[in-house]
Amino acid sequence: MTEWDVKKLRILRTLRDHGTVTATAEALLMTPSAVSQQLTNLAGQLGVQLLEPQGRRVRLTDAAHLVLRHAEAVFAQLERADAELTGYLRGEAGEVRVGAFSTAVPALVVPAVRLLRAEDRPGPDVRVREAEAAQAYELLTAGEVDLALSLAAHAPTARDPRFSLFPLLADPLDVALPAGHPLAGAPALRLADLAADRWIFGGSGPWSEITTAACEAAGFVPEQAHSAAGWTAILALVEAGMGIALVPRMASREQHREGVVMRVLAADQPRRHVVAAVRHGAESGPAVARVLGALTRVAESFS
Repeated sequence: MTEWDVKKLRILRTLRDHGTVTATAEALLMTPSAVSQQLTNLAGQLGVQLLEPQGRRVRLTDAAHLVLRHAEAVFAQLERADAELTGYLRGEAGEVRVGAFSTAVPALVVPAVRLLRAEDRPGPDVRVREAEAAQAYELLTAGEVDLALSLAAHAPTARDPRFSLFPLLADPLDVALPAGHPLAGAPALRLADLAADRWIFGGSGPWSEITTAACEAAGFVPEQAHSAAGWTAILALVEAGMGIALVPRMASREQHREGVVMRVLAADQPRRHVVAAVRHGAESGPAVARVLGALTRVAESFS
């Protein structure tokens, strides 16, 4: 029977994901020579060629991709086994490390923790790590978080065997206007009505792309006047009459300014989709399942 070495299979998968031996070594805190040696040993154990030269780099052979297709099923089963063992040893009160983007922490994660604490039985110990939405899958792959909240725009396809994805909510984007804006009280406001305005973009994460895409879908290219990394700064600029901004409802729930009018767009309201993700198979763990359930209940309150 062929010998399957899980550690070496993880190295092969990391090479597929990172593209080069050097990047793989950095991701795994190994030396490039150690990575090469481990993969050479794996090829010998399996009896197939896994890598072939491509210029100054290497690429995975068809045999390597075949091996990884089966290895993903092994990894998922190990995640299930680990989740069940954790549940057996700790009950449902295990630790769940959650990675979440900034607006998701107060809007989703904190209320979910409160729900768990209000239950009659002990809840999981939730450890929160704030991270950009685009980092979610890097953190999951590295084993640094157990559950991640991200935007669907950054999610892999549903066919990616490494992750299980759970849609949580479609978060509407409302427009923030200065209180004295001519259209602050206009009926049936549309995004296209604001084409001539100056816009405030997010200075980090995907927000500039989201604003641009929403405006282009409404038929115009927005003029960027300012950029800021946080909603507090963005809404302060709006309040000062320096521009307008698209703001997700998750964020506007936590931010209130007397000089800002939040308007729901009429016919062309854009939305951003929020998803939860775990390593494939980990969703069967009692603690992770309870946190997912609490997040789902909180997300339903936005409907």
